[in-house]
Amino acid sequence: MSRLISDRRQFLQATAAAGFGYWVAGGLQAAESKSPNEKIQLACFGVGGKGQSDVQNASKFGQIYALCDVDSSRLEGMAKQYKTEHNFSDFRELLDRVGDRIDAVTVSTPDHNHAVIASKAMRMGKHVYCQKPLTHTIWEARRLGEIARETGVATQMGNQYTAFAPMRKAAYQIRAGQLGAVKEVHIWTNRPIWPQGERRPMARPVPATLDWESWLGPAPFRAYGDDAYHPFKWRGWWDFGTGALGDMACHTCNLPFMALNMRDPVSVEAECAEHDGDSYPPWSKIKYEFPELNGRAPFTMFWYDGGQLPAPELFKDVTLTVKRDSGEIPPPYQSGALLIGDKATMYAAGDYADNGVQIVGDVPELDVDYPRSPGHEREWFDAMRDPKKPAMSNFPDYAGPLVETILLGNLAVWKRGRVEWDPVNLKALNDPTLERIVHCEYRDGYEVL
Repeated sequence: MSRLISDRRQFLQATAAAGFGYWVAGGLQAAESKSPNEKIQLACFGVGGKGQSDVQNASKFGQIYALCDVDSSRLEGMAKQYKTEHNFSDFRELLDRVGDRIDAVTVSTPDHNHAVIASKAMRMGKHVYCQKPLTHTIWEARRLGEIARETGVATQMGNQYTAFAPMRKAAYQIRAGQLGAVKEVHIWTNRPIWPQGERRPMARPVPATLDWESWLGPAPFRAYGDDAYHPFKWRGWWDFGTGALGDMACHTCNLPFMALNMRDPVSVEAECAEHDGDSYPPWSKIKYEFPELNGRAPFTMFWYDGGQLPAPELFKDVTLTVKRDSGEIPPPYQSGALLIGDKATMYAAGDYADNGVQIVGDVPELDVDYPRSPGHEREWFDAMRDPKKPAMSNFPDYAGPLVETILLGNLAVWKRGRVEWDPVNLKALNDPTLERIVHCEYRDGYEVL
């Protein structure tokens, strides 16, 4: 079922001898939309963890034709469940062998493999759903948006609560002036819930069920380590994950991004624990500066992770509590957002504003119109059939700019200091050494072009 490395190498040698390579299969135009009576044919990359639910959700709207996972123990179970005959451990082999028989793909792998899979699929005309944080680097976020525009495919990032009606309502209230001019935004999370700040483990034999070469993908080679990377703890390593910021900010920053067009910051500054550039630090506090943009007032955003929280006095007038079996939890909840304007303040409890929203201040609540969603995944499938109705969190207009903003914070974390930023050209103005974090190098055969 899952092809091992030796078999894959034989395949790649054969395709090279035949005169075609990894990047030329398929065309550059988006696949034609299916009629309402035809099922979308899907390939799903990454079927464990979040990938399991992504496959399940996609199967409600289309036919699962092919699966890809580096772990054969997970792949075999999912292949049996969805009765797929086309199952691979190498994403390139899947796309080169059966790419002409699929219309769309889901990408639910570790962060460092997102862009390389998504870019190849889009260049072959496939519609793409990719898990947050969309990409591993800032440049990749910009590039995926460009490729999506060039190819005309339907895209969506997996920050599913973008479709959540209470969050959209709150965002559009802020747009309508509910808080006045917003001057500060505070975002916090209970992540990381995986190790960070640790040393690289000793090399261990690769399990027989794991295609380690494909797991590494574009990342620099390193030896396998037991219970250090696969299947979960990769988020804490610079080569593979994006830390607590990349993991959760696509959710917790979703409200202010939608409300304030929160893009193009001009500087970012981080305070964090020491780190060695291999594993992310166990905690950080990050400050972003946003200038005026299209009439939106300038403001400052503060990010907190690893147990760091905004100052308690910011919540002195907030009364919203979150009910749990253990009792009622006063603000601040374990994750959330606080948006402070010159007229009022908004507190949104939880990763997705899903534990309640409170407007604090002597102002009436605005009754606003806002775009209703038919459902997160439905938005993507609807966009395949009608390009005039893109998913809210599509790559060029929403997901890409959101992830550019978020991942900028990791430049400051890497430096443990301040970075002056040129958002147009994606350049750190005061430290050219940060270019390798903005735009990483890729191993041969795994490039994003």
